[in-house]
Amino acid sequence: MSIQILGNKKSGENFVKSLENKQFTFSLVISYTETCEIPGITIAGADKEFLKFTSPADAEYLNFGHCKSIDTIPMSPDGKPTPALLTRVALDTAKISHVVVNAGSKVEPKLPCFETRLKPGKNIAEETAIDLQDVKNAVDYGKTIGRSLAALSDCLVIGESIPGGTTTALAVLNAFGLDSNVSSSMPENPLDLKKQTVQNAIKRISSDDPFEIISEVGDPMIATVAGMLVGASDVCKVILAGGTQMAAVLLFANQLGYNKQNISICTTRYIIDDTEAGFLETIKKIDDIPVLVSDPKLDKSSIAGLKSYSEGFVKEGVGAGGSIIAAVLKTGIDSDQFLKLVEEEYNRVLTLQ
Repeated sequence: MSIQILGNKKSGENFVKSLENKQFTFSLVISYTETCEIPGITIAGADKEFLKFTSPADAEYLNFGHCKSIDTIPMSPDGKPTPALLTRVALDTAKISHVVVNAGSKVEPKLPCFETRLKPGKNIAEETAIDLQDVKNAVDYGKTIGRSLAALSDCLVIGESIPGGTTTALAVLNAFGLDSNVSSSMPENPLDLKKQTVQNAIKRISSDDPFEIISEVGDPMIATVAGMLVGASDVCKVILAGGTQMAAVLLFANQLGYNKQNISICTTRYIIDDTEAGFLETIKKIDDIPVLVSDPKLDKSSIAGLKSYSEGFVKEGVGAGGSIIAAVLKTGIDSDQFLKLVEEEYNRVLTLQ
């Protein structure tokens, strides 16, 4: 499977070359923002009550191959699976170890994890998202976790699972002065609803202090992963595995200071293909770092739920793009092999329903 290098191509080529046949550690940061409860803002979760189980269920499925908090893996009623399915196949195939960081999930995952004791984020349309001290704590905890994990491998891959996170990401990007859009788990991105939510939130900002901005309109995941990025990038290579939410992480971490030479954002082609979101342009406005892109070729799948990714649904999440790239760099797996394994895992999961 080829890896497309965008952004700073020379730096990207060096990044890729330095990690061929090397060791990776994958970390999944799970969290929650009550912003996701705004009707119509996310496809994550079958209903409002189900939303709080999305992140812990992703973590449990990644670890066990099934969920403990709910009866099935996160999947839409018509068969669109969580991107954790792609991540699990990539990690298992390449034998990449992984850990979970609970950074404010509304429901605790039923597995061993790094526990931060952070509270879930509030609905940014209505109130301050996170206590200022909790933002500072999240960054400090993230730095500690990042340094610890970075010492274990050549590259730390960081993914996230937080329903509604693209809206808080948009709020953070806009609050720092970036006129940008974000992607969505739906083909018809509810940008008008997101922008109205963001505008209501940004009105409350009265300071240009980065911590206060995250406190007002961000979420616990952004603060925690930014800390992890800062802590880990001084020790090893770091892949921010995701789309527009990782752009918000990069922007906040840029205010804190990181080792730019050790950082890349890795995502799926479905994020890059979303021209409305303008992901690549957003990253270029933040920093001149490489963007690595994987193409899992789901458009070739005979399974409608998987093929839907290439039709604008889901696109990315749970570190899917970054974990696929890590698997390619470690094992050289090609797209046909990967797609076959993904389809086998999808069919296995259906037997658990």
